[in-house]
Amino acid sequence: MNAHVHQPHIDQLVWRKSSYSSEEGGECVEVAVRPATVHVRDSKDTTRAALAVEPTAWTAFVEFAAR
Repeated sequence: MNAHVHQPHIDQLVWRKSSYSSEEGGECVEVAVRPATVHVRDSKDTTRAALAVEPTAWTAFVEFAAR
């Protein structure tokens, strides 16, 4: 896992929030999926660097969180 310091393409990604997120905002993350990387960022501060993880790591995290 790493944090992108320079993200020239970050604005070109399609970001999604969970369907469980309310329109009131607050405590959500957004995810953008690319073939080799899953990008994760704070929905409250989209100007901060996003985290980038391998798809297998993201899948393992989601499966763990869903328990």
